[in-house]
Amino acid sequence: MLRLSKKSDYALIAVKHLATRGDLAASSSAREIAEEYDIPLELLAKVLQQLVRRRLLVSVQGTRGGYKLSRAAHLMTVADVIQAIDGPVAVTACSPDDHACEQFSKCSIRDPLWKIRTLILDALATVTVAELAADNDAAPVPMMLVASPGARAAATE
Repeated sequence: MLRLSKKSDYALIAVKHLATRGDLAASSSAREIAEEYDIPLELLAKVLQQLVRRRLLVSVQGTRGGYKLSRAAHLMTVADVIQAIDGPVAVTACSPDDHACEQFSKCSIRDPLWKIRTLILDALATVTVAELAADNDAAPVPMMLVASPGARAAATE
């Protein structure tokens, strides 16, 4: 089962919060975000620092300090945030660069799974933080993730 980590969940909540501020100059403190969404402050602070290190957020010092987006929300994708926290998206333990697996030369599912990984990553990259912020009920889900294979085939006919 594919599932985001709690840290990625918190990162997405935080960047959505910052995007809803509307103004790139506006910042929010870790405490403010943690209290608003009932997130453990210590864990959120670590997540926010990781987003700063990956240059998705900027840390603002001073009495009105906190965190803000490093660029406009429409230029940042859900994939950017998830990969900043969890690293590369993977659906299998093997990778195109790892030939150490004893099944590598005879594996019949490696290439199809890598294609699925690419489709998942492409879908995550189509949803921007601005879209998350604009939809207060739920993030837009690309149709390729919603429709079953049979429904997709019928839709293209």
